[in-house]
Amino acid sequence: MDDTRDRTPSPLSPIGIIGGGQLAWMMADAATHLGLELRVQTPHGDDPAVARVGTNGWVAGGIADPVATERLATACQVITFENEFVDLEALGRLERRGVNFRPKLAAIAPILDKYHQRQFLQTIGLPVPPFAALTYDGDEDRTTWEDGSAIAFPIVLKTRRHGYDGQGTFVIPDRATLVRVWERLDRQPVLIEAFIPFERELAALAARSPAGDVMVYPIVETQQDHQVCTRVIAPAPISPTAAAEADRIARTLVEKLDGVGLFAVELFLAHGDRVLVNEIAPRTHNSGHFSIDACHTSQFEQHLRAVADLPLGDGSMHCAGAVMVNLLGFERSVGDYRDRRAAILDAIPSARIYWYGKTSASPGRKLGHVTVTAATANPTELLAITRRIEQIWYPNGTPPEK
Repeated sequence: MDDTRDRTPSPLSPIGIIGGGQLAWMMADAATHLGLELRVQTPHGDDPAVARVGTNGWVAGGIADPVATERLATACQVITFENEFVDLEALGRLERRGVNFRPKLAAIAPILDKYHQRQFLQTIGLPVPPFAALTYDGDEDRTTWEDGSAIAFPIVLKTRRHGYDGQGTFVIPDRATLVRVWERLDRQPVLIEAFIPFERELAALAARSPAGDVMVYPIVETQQDHQVCTRVIAPAPISPTAAAEADRIARTLVEKLDGVGLFAVELFLAHGDRVLVNEIAPRTHNSGHFSIDACHTSQFEQHLRAVADLPLGDGSMHCAGAVMVNLLGFERSVGDYRDRRAAILDAIPSARIYWYGKTSASPGRKLGHVTVTAATANPTELLAITRRIEQIWYPNGTPPEK
């Protein structure tokens, strides 16, 4: 009897990941749950993900090393990304030879350069702050944004590539500071945009399958200290109107990109429930760590489901509320901070700590995170949990400057 109609296609496995940091490390647990094999391309044998996949699953090489990626491709059916620090031109040669990237490179290309990202978002009708590019001497004297509106300080300056955790982002109060900061960056091409006096910062995580199915996680609030995300509140304490708009933006983005996998959209909530796009990451994201413990399907499992061509899972929360607190380095040292981690668990028995196994700490470096699920979505109560964790973790009770 021919029963082929009842068979589910085999998932694509092994899956290669370009990058071996904590995001790949957490993907490894999800892969085990799904019965998938992983391989990682990363330069160092002590990078977090290598401990999970083992040396047999490790391809030694830099993130932008196409020779290493070619070796990775020989051992995998599909390749995905932990970060955006890749060489698209070199990867394009591999893609044309049949290497299967998910998301495909055409879905990544419009968003790697922050200025091009702004142009793309504007083209597909998604709301962004007024912006412009500085590319040559004299540009600092421009008086209007690209939409023709007048530039008024303060503004924000961003390097166009390779910025994360606030690196390469500067709030500029006046034109003299603009000149000084740009000179410090050797007048490389940069993006400038209007400073948005936002009420909250939000994040929307959307997953899309190869068949075009889309699932958006509950919208969360992200809170930053010194331009590094320090805590996440789920769900975000916002109006249904604002939540629906954030959801719409995320769905529109992944569909217009024809993206496969998880995409994170960082957003500003301005006065009057106005939602604007801040930045986009074509990968799993710090703002989605809460999903490991608070959602039926974590962001890491969801990303692998999409990449492996498995049905998307249920991303809804199975608790009323949750918080995620990043455990940042506050000194330059070597150690695992075992006593401080134990103190957090003693104070909050329901907490779960994810320690990334990094061998050294420095101020602002992400060493791990804590997730706590709760029977309430009250933002005051959830924020009190985050403050308690931070008071135990940091010597002065607050996250440090980098």
